[in-house]
Amino acid sequence: MQAPSLGGVQVPRGNGNTVVRLRHGASLNDFADKIDANPAALVTVLFHLGEMATATQSLDEDTFGTLATELGYQIEMVSAEEEDRELLGSFDIDLEAEEADESDDDLAIRPPVVTVMGHVDHGKTKLLDAIRKSDVVAGEHGGITQHIGAYQITHEHEGTERAITFIDTPGHEAFTAMRARGAQVTDIAILVVAADDGVMPQTVEAVNHAQAAGVPIVVAVNKIDVEGANPAKVRQQLTEYNLVAEEYGGDTMFVDVAAKPGIGIDNLIEAVLLTADAALDLRANPSKDARGVAIEANLDKGRGPVATVLVQSGTLHVGDAIVAGTAYGRVRAMFDEHGNSVEAATPARPVQVLGLTSVPGAGDTFLVAPDDRTARQIAEKRQAAERAATLAKRRKRISLEDFDSELKKGKVESLNLILKGDVSGAVEALEDALLKIDVGEEVELRVIHRGVGAITQNDVNLATVDSAVIIGFNVKYGERVEELAEREGVDVKFYSVIYQAIEDVEAALKGMLKPEYEEVQLGTAEIRQVFRSSKFGNIAGSVVRSGTIRRNSKARVLRNGTVVGDNLTIESLRREKDDVTEVREGFECGIGLGSFNDVTEGDTIETFEMREKPRD
Repeated sequence: MQAPSLGGVQVPRGNGNTVVRLRHGASLNDFADKIDANPAALVTVLFHLGEMATATQSLDEDTFGTLATELGYQIEMVSAEEEDRELLGSFDIDLEAEEADESDDDLAIRPPVVTVMGHVDHGKTKLLDAIRKSDVVAGEHGGITQHIGAYQITHEHEGTERAITFIDTPGHEAFTAMRARGAQVTDIAILVVAADDGVMPQTVEAVNHAQAAGVPIVVAVNKIDVEGANPAKVRQQLTEYNLVAEEYGGDTMFVDVAAKPGIGIDNLIEAVLLTADAALDLRANPSKDARGVAIEANLDKGRGPVATVLVQSGTLHVGDAIVAGTAYGRVRAMFDEHGNSVEAATPARPVQVLGLTSVPGAGDTFLVAPDDRTARQIAEKRQAAERAATLAKRRKRISLEDFDSELKKGKVESLNLILKGDVSGAVEALEDALLKIDVGEEVELRVIHRGVGAITQNDVNLATVDSAVIIGFNVKYGERVEELAEREGVDVKFYSVIYQAIEDVEAALKGMLKPEYEEVQLGTAEIRQVFRSSKFGNIAGSVVRSGTIRRNSKARVLRNGTVVGDNLTIESLRREKDDVTEVREGFECGIGLGSFNDVTEGDTIETFEMREKPRD
């Protein structure tokens, strides 16, 4: 029904329960389409609500929420996955329906996909090289392997030749970055731990990341041939992280290896296959259009965009029209890790693909489209949606201050924390103290990662995936990490007193934590002459002594060091005959303080703003 809203404009109103679904980064035009309204009318309504926006401008969820409440609607923001599903649905591509229609007869066994993770210098690269050399097929080809980010080996297991795909990523950073983009690629993680070094900070990170993804872990205890090697110590240390060896009565397979001389490699591959057979149902439908993930991509001078893709279901053929993220094209050629041309890639097969028009991102999903035109349209719509979401105000993830309100809305059930400190003892003490906080059964506190050293991009990635708050104890950001945390909206808190951190987390869990604000001085001006105006009241002719005087900033008036007027606002600011927004140090200006007229020559006008105070 039509009803006048703010400003007298005619806007269709909802009944208070009408739900409108919008994608992230939507504009007023999109909202207007959904409710059959004139976009210009919505611009007017929003203006009267104190928000300035154009009809085509991307807006955030809070702004839409304010507008929707005023008009009697409820906003439901569509997640990126749902948005993509709806986009594909408009092209008659329904991936979920495809999977639901598959019967057991359609599914065939596929090779496991394995990622190797661990601490730096513990021998990940050497181990991967040793595994490559053990490949029975590669042995026939002379063992020459190109670096394509992923490769497949063949191993004889119980009289049958079995294939295993290895993803050669730069470690758990890439693993988590891909998880952050929704790419669940890995079936099994091999955790490499040096027998002479034991469990190190990055080892713990790798364990946390694999466990957070719910991926089974096989531990490769490397360098057993080195002096000082103590494999038993590694087994003992990892029990603290819920990795209990089978010989200790647990269910994690530990294999002693020495990558350089090639000791124990076959046993490790056997352990991977046994784990895959025991813990996972690895089957996929090879007889449909291919779906999968781009593992990595680069721009090659001679060949153009080159993407390494991992087929997860279906079969990818040369000549297929594909879309990978916002890139699209037709598969001109495919190559395996040995540089051999491949005509078709089956599930869990990694191949290099040529023919895309641009470089996709690592972790972007790819799919085969019915034709070139459809592939281009899907990619262009994804690009437009991505641009709109970027232009919208950055989304704010969970923070300690808003945890209670998010809990009441039912958006969170647990507070996930990442703890980083200067020494491991302090981190352990902080974790123990936090886990002892008792706030009843309605909310759970989980420490999903703890570590020593500066806050890294990896920590922010993990916080992004699991909506976690990062707590830094006597540490700061690593290089370029602050910008990433800002961009992703991850809440990072720094403390130097352990009890302050405990109090804040407890207060957040109990819904009592409020942001602390401090006053920050912007500028001061000395009044030289007072001009009387019947229209504007007294105007203070002043010279700016320090900082900057800005229109609309908070102000107070001081006389001989004593406050004579507080909680004022710079309502007008003129320089000569012009209205200005700010005047810098050393310049003269006319300042109007609204209805406050008690100003005299020699007074000082001090301007300030309230900023959220970082906690100690």
